[in-house]
Amino acid sequence: MLKANLFGPSMFSILIPSIDIFKYLQLTFKNLKKNSDFNHEIIVFLSSYKQEDIYILSENKIIIKKSQKKTGMCTAVNYISNYATMDYIMYAHDDMYFCPKWDVHLLDEIKLMKDDNFYLSSTLIEPYSGGQIFYDFGENIKEFDEVNLLKKYNDFDFPNINGSNWAPHVISKKTWNRVGGFSREFDPGPSSDPDLNMKLWNDGNRIFKGVSKSRVYHFGSIATKKNNIKRNLGNKKFILKWGFKTKFFIKHFMKSGNNIEIKKNFYNGPLPDLKKNYKYYLELFLNKLNFFYYLIFKKN
Repeated sequence: MLKANLFGPSMFSILIPSIDIFKYLQLTFKNLKKNSDFNHEIIVFLSSYKQEDIYILSENKIIIKKSQKKTGMCTAVNYISNYATMDYIMYAHDDMYFCPKWDVHLLDEIKLMKDDNFYLSSTLIEPYSGGQIFYDFGENIKEFDEVNLLKKYNDFDFPNINGSNWAPHVISKKTWNRVGGFSREFDPGPSSDPDLNMKLWNDGNRIFKGVSKSRVYHFGSIATKKNNIKRNLGNKKFILKWGFKTKFFIKHFMKSGNNIEIKKNFYNGPLPDLKKNYKYYLELFLNKLNFFYYLIFKKN
């Protein structure tokens, strides 16, 4: 049973774009309903779907927007965000399993905030070493060990961290609308998360927090792999837009690191302004060289 909402209108509108992996999407919305303490609004954008998928979603009271054409993630999420009625927007993938109390821990963090200038993300458990918590509960839906996950998901020692864990993330609807959501030029999706963080940074946000207790199992970008979406294309778009690489942004703005170092980035409050020392300017110079290389030789 879902508990009554103790936060008034402050539940989440959960936005999920999905491209032709309905079995994973079905698992996602089922565990959201089972493992959430609050009755969140779930809005799905279906790209390339079957009519039976619509029936199943409708029976489960999921809000559906759809297109038979493959639609980029940024365009899809921005579109369905127009139908969000809650105070907070959560962006999630269609191959995620939300562990019990995931929403309670995020809402507890929100209650501590003084205003809407924050970006919170859950902590991912993934079946490969690039994840924040590395443990294999199944690389695909056929191998998925839900019983064992529910026994162990709280056993892993992992801190609240500085910077962003990317999806699933929560920001206020006011903030989302103010910065314009995702940037559509990043369709089909790669590097759209750091781009959103960069826009939030420029908007004055300095709270980027990965919440340890809010845990989500992620199979690992099933749709991205299935549709052969190239991540390098997103990196090129990012450097052409902002003048530096995503790695530079993560290091100097987010004060975060690679996946090996990330456990050392304990959250200690709002991020400070940029520390512009000689290392910063040297790396910025090298990034500018890369920018001009892309601008002149690799723009198209």
